[in-house]
Amino acid sequence: MPISTRHAAYVLTAASLALLATACTGQSGSGASDDPNAETTITFWHGWSAPAEVKAVQENIDRFEKAHPNIKVKVVGNINDDKLNQALRAGGSKGPDVVSSFTTSNVGKFCSSGAFLDLKPFIEKSKLDLDAMIPKPMLDYTEFEGTRCALPLLGDAYGLYYNKDAFEAAGIDAPPKTWSEFAEVAKKLTKPEGDGYEQLGFMPTYHGYETVVSHYMSQWDHAYFDADGRSNIAKDPAFAEMFTYQKKLVDDLGGFTKLEKYRNTFGDEWGAEHPFHTGQVAMQLDGEWRLGMARDAGVDFEIGTAPLPVADDEADEYGKGFLSGTVIGIAPQSEKQNAAWELVKYMTTDTGAVVAFSNAIRNVPSTFEALKSPDLKTDPAFRTFLDIAQHPGSTTAPNAVNGATYQLTLQDFGYQYESGKVTDLKAGLAKTAAQIDRDIAQAK
Repeated sequence: MPISTRHAAYVLTAASLALLATACTGQSGSGASDDPNAETTITFWHGWSAPAEVKAVQENIDRFEKAHPNIKVKVVGNINDDKLNQALRAGGSKGPDVVSSFTTSNVGKFCSSGAFLDLKPFIEKSKLDLDAMIPKPMLDYTEFEGTRCALPLLGDAYGLYYNKDAFEAAGIDAPPKTWSEFAEVAKKLTKPEGDGYEQLGFMPTYHGYETVVSHYMSQWDHAYFDADGRSNIAKDPAFAEMFTYQKKLVDDLGGFTKLEKYRNTFGDEWGAEHPFHTGQVAMQLDGEWRLGMARDAGVDFEIGTAPLPVADDEADEYGKGFLSGTVIGIAPQSEKQNAAWELVKYMTTDTGAVVAFSNAIRNVPSTFEALKSPDLKTDPAFRTFLDIAQHPGSTTAPNAVNGATYQLTLQDFGYQYESGKVTDLKAGLAKTAAQIDRDIAQAK
């Protein structure tokens, strides 16, 4: 996913959700009758827009065309989910054959509505053992209720960035491994100044650039839904533990009002004036892309990376994290589905292709072979995120039939609770769970 749009893609707008809800296209029964060895041209739509990223996509396409000289690929970039859904809903031969999205939380919609083609017949025909090839969380976010309508096209792993110079000045020897240790470190790194801060150890609010509910929750053992598919957030104690911890951290670091006032002084998340780059915060929850962005910004301190802390009673699971990424699939209206599959298979399972793409755009490879490839350009700081991607405890947010709606509902509750507008955590979680269940029932 591009560094300019990845978080915006993760949190869907109501408008894009509504559009996706109407994009049911059904599966094409005759689309896979094309001869994959025939001379043909297919169209690939993707969302990357930065020149370096567009160049990296094209370089992989060039390699594919060299390996498959009978298939030419027309590439169209800067396609967001709204544009994609409009094309899939309209159908017709002028639409894309291969489609990609940065929004993993949309996959439940893509699969259940038929907006993306079921890939099972192609996977079986190619005899691919995906469990042996791809980390489980990445497999999880590319299928829904047994329908695999996508494959991962590079991934994102979330961890902890820290200012090594600030750590040394505060006498802190190593990054914290548990949340109780983290709270102490965050307080030790915080330097109040007037009604603000000279330096904040960590910005804990849910608006704090990637400090969203799902990224916190990945560091507790948890289950969003029970075996019957109903919201589990009011029953699973991990959710109450996370919300309690985060609220206390907000209070301990100065309180919601003071923190939000300070947060409003931050530069753009995707620009050089990001608060971690400028030293306004000493620690940052973020994805692997932040490393390159911080170095490009010319930070004047040494950058440290580590996994996020885990719950105190789960210390043996330290090293895990939250995973997401870009997904790729086939448009059901395509009349060239066999040729389209050749491109999807190449982009997602060819080790050379995955490694080259990862090296070019600085995202995490999405296959085990690529993660271990000697051709992968890495260093100790980036290796942190490769290890998180392969950790058996790493997770992703489960897909739902109505996409990201349940995540947005829970996030909205988080805003209310951290600000003190809701004070009864138990009742608030129960009310939120009931809303999530109503929304999913309505979507079905």
